[in-house]
Amino acid sequence: MVVGVGIIDIFIVNGRSLKEKRGVLRRVIQRTRNKFNISIAEIGDQDSWKSGKIGFTVVGNDGRFVNSMMDTVMHFIEELNLVHVVNSKIEIMSLSDAMDDGCGYTDDKFLEL
Repeated sequence: MVVGVGIIDIFIVNGRSLKEKRGVLRRVIQRTRNKFNISIAEIGDQDSWKSGKIGFTVVGNDGRFVNSMMDTVMHFIEELNLVHVVNSKIEIMSLSDAMDDGCGYTDDKFLEL
């Protein structure tokens, strides 16, 4: 399993209140979620009315697909022109090796089948 995690620092030019900021962020998050069916949420700077932080994840079985999807999501958010992307960070990790070491949860009742 390959997991991609993205964090985007944004700036809202016309934000004059927290209410306006939340409206803009709600549109960005909802449009992105509807387009790509990913997990996405506001994860920081909740009390600042000009800046914010959005986090999102993509899960797949192919690293190239996850990387491509992460780039596409970033580009989509920039192209919405609702916020300015100040900074972004993407991290992609493979969990297949971590799950094979026997440290994870197993339920023996399914081994009988």
